[in-house]
Amino acid sequence: MNAPAPPAETLRAALAGLLDGLPPRQASQAVERLIASYRGATPTDAPILRDRADVAAYAAYRMPATFEAVRSALAAFAQAVPEWVPGGHLDLGGGTGAAAWAVSATWGGERPVTVLDWAEPALALGREIAAAEPALRDVRWQRARIGAALTLESTDLVTVSYVLNELTAADRTALVDAAAAAARAVVIVEPGTPDGYARVIEARDRLIGAGFHVAAPCPHSAACPIAPGTDWCHFSARVSRSSLHRQVKGGSLAYEDEKFSYVAAARFPVAPAPSRIVRRPQIRKGQVLLDLCETEPSLRRTTVTKRHGDLYKAARDADWGDPWPPPGPAE
Repeated sequence: MNAPAPPAETLRAALAGLLDGLPPRQASQAVERLIASYRGATPTDAPILRDRADVAAYAAYRMPATFEAVRSALAAFAQAVPEWVPGGHLDLGGGTGAAAWAVSATWGGERPVTVLDWAEPALALGREIAAAEPALRDVRWQRARIGAALTLESTDLVTVSYVLNELTAADRTALVDAAAAAARAVVIVEPGTPDGYARVIEARDRLIGAGFHVAAPCPHSAACPIAPGTDWCHFSARVSRSSLHRQVKGGSLAYEDEKFSYVAAARFPVAPAPSRIVRRPQIRKGQVLLDLCETEPSLRRTTVTKRHGDLYKAARDADWGDPWPPPGPAE
């Protein structure tokens, strides 16, 4: 008997052929408009995903990237809470359900899951895609206005991914406060841009004010050591490119890197990394340069050389976003 395919593979298979029957030009135009909407600074008072063509383009083009970014954030969170498994999951503004897939990929098993979104076409397609994954077949796909009037049922985990940029400042505040009131753990993911980072920091401050402890990416719950306006904290997740990716963006690479910012926090005790690698490591002859965010809090560059033995080997294998030092013998 064959073992079930991992959620990532199942998702890719479910998305394959989604654009059959949709003219390539129409798909490309929908994707280009969606990119402009999601990266824009102007909140909208209507769903960005308007019809089946929009949703199909979004799912085929953006869902794999959202899945990989959220899965990366959840993996860092899971490292900080190794004994914890969410008993229930609520995804706010979840669209076609990428975060539900990412939670399933991180913890496995089945749990009550609700995806809230105000775009009915996105929910309908999300339900259709989720039918391919046994753990997601009983997800509740519920239409709701994502904003200040939202009331939430209590749950273990709330995810909010690529949503805050669609909202006004008042609605963002209300949404984060509602998530904090309803959940034991909250994970928020935004585009890895200066504006996305600013929204994450704003949400992070509100979660800390509500009594949450930051589990990732920060090794502390103090103020971010980055001086406002000088830089921004973001990470990268590798995404396999579909034919639609190549059609819209050109180029021949089989992958692209999704940049994202995030915060993962919980009401219960967490064990964040001693420090985290916040830039791509620079590997040079006989040494590796690591830019770290540390517990103090502070930002520091450290050099790991061959004299460090196993730690040097670990540094050569380390990646942007990893905890440092790595858990295990090299620590």
